[in-house]
Amino acid sequence: MSGGTSVLADLLDPPAKRIYRTPGALAKALNPKTRQTPALDLIDAELVGVAEGRCERLIICMPPQEGKSTRISRYGILWMLYRNPNLRVVLISYGEEMARHFSRQIRGDITTFDGTEGLTDLGLRIQADSRAVGNWRLALPAQGGLYAIGLYGSITGKPVDLLVIDDPVKDFRAADSELLSEQAWQTWMAVARPRLAPNAPVVVVLTRWHEQDLAGRLLAKQAEDEAAGVENHDRWKVINIPAQADHDIEKGEADILGRKAGEFMISVRGRTREQWEATKAATAPRIWTSLYQGRPSPEAGDVFQRTWWKRYDIPPWTREGTSCLVPDGELVQSWDMTFKDTSSSDYVVGQVWLRRGADAFLVDQVRARMTFTETITALQSLTAKWPQTTAKLVEDKANGPAVIDSLKKEIGGLIPVNPGKDSKTGRARAVSPFVESGNVHLPTERVALFNVESLIEECASFPNGAHDDQVDALSQALKRLLLHAVSAQAEAFHQLALERLAQTPLEVVQEAREARERLARPRALVRCPSPQNLNKHLYRGDVCALCGQVREAVSV
Repeated sequence: MSGGTSVLADLLDPPAKRIYRTPGALAKALNPKTRQTPALDLIDAELVGVAEGRCERLIICMPPQEGKSTRISRYGILWMLYRNPNLRVVLISYGEEMARHFSRQIRGDITTFDGTEGLTDLGLRIQADSRAVGNWRLALPAQGGLYAIGLYGSITGKPVDLLVIDDPVKDFRAADSELLSEQAWQTWMAVARPRLAPNAPVVVVLTRWHEQDLAGRLLAKQAEDEAAGVENHDRWKVINIPAQADHDIEKGEADILGRKAGEFMISVRGRTREQWEATKAATAPRIWTSLYQGRPSPEAGDVFQRTWWKRYDIPPWTREGTSCLVPDGELVQSWDMTFKDTSSSDYVVGQVWLRRGADAFLVDQVRARMTFTETITALQSLTAKWPQTTAKLVEDKANGPAVIDSLKKEIGGLIPVNPGKDSKTGRARAVSPFVESGNVHLPTERVALFNVESLIEECASFPNGAHDDQVDALSQALKRLLLHAVSAQAEAFHQLALERLAQTPLEVVQEAREARERLARPRALVRCPSPQNLNKHLYRGDVCALCGQVREAVSV
């Protein structure tokens, strides 16, 4: 947006009666039962910034049923009109009835609080001939009013000094519809945006449903304009208030409400921590991340697409007491540690992987915010649960070296893994072809020992999600189990090629003659001792590229 004085400031004629500094203060005065929370305090502050011309494009994302619409679309608009009766306000919601609902409430507040019967006098009156619930004007000399419409309504001929878009998406069905998403975008581009007066502010308040909802497309358009070097474009300020603080301390992030990691928001409805936890447990990870955390992930996924994962429904392990055992294959653990020795730090993730041939199976996982001592206990417990695990891969950073130093005399196979100069995204992309090709298997919910959907959601959100601990542990394990095996095979082929190039022509002819003779007879295969190929020879001609064993011939 170009600079300039806000239309609110241009039109403002400050009345001496103004005593309410925020929408929340006005709401409390009109309704003493109004509850105030830190989240609503933040919304109040942002609306004051809009009114004073410091912000012209504002997006506010917040979990459902926590008072955002009442504060913005009812008391926020009323407070704006109280400050400046000349404002021409347009309110748009997903449905006309929802928009009219708030319009009816605002009109009722103005009619009720007129100074009679000892009530507060807002100093506002409805024009006598404005009888429509969704389209009314204030009585002269005021020039303002409110026009409330559904997302697909028209505001032709109506200049807009303040535009509020409240919940432009009705539900997941609408959010997942490409047609409805495009219609919402066209409403903004062709109907709402052109009617804005110079420097008129826009407030979009919503619960996030989909990465391509209106907020997502507005931000994508901003990024597109910035990448193209467009000098003057809509610059949105985003206020996302997640239900649970999920900032990454290791990245230097902080919670917008100043909460500790993992702390839930103070609920305007009085929800307790236990009730928040129950809601989270009952909600699918993708829905929780979108609706309650304000971070919708791509439906398909970026580095790891949702449809790539293979699922197994028969456990490859059996239980013997408290232990889990597998009849064959290679078991390893993969650990991603945190930096901080505090329960409010980032997540610690430990995974157990089983490799059989070219396939890898995730069989178990622990994931929690842990102190150093709790991390030690978790590694000990996972090792006792899966006693056949050989290598325990621990990323050589954060608390990893200290954990290895504390346990190396008690637990064998602790291997520090240096990620090198590769980025997290680079390491993930290196192993993603194994997921795409169907060589990586996750358990179904029926047999899973951990929250599989949370893992899939994090992988789909990567690298733009709030957390990547599970992705880090997964990339580390697959690099060891599958990527290294491929590299070993490639090296064996390379060495064999070098040996063949060193042979004389006569030796090559003689070897070819012997090979034809062997091919004329049936062969009995000898098991390969090389662990890289799980006892199966990788023959190059009649020689195993892994162990050098010559294929034996047996007469019929």
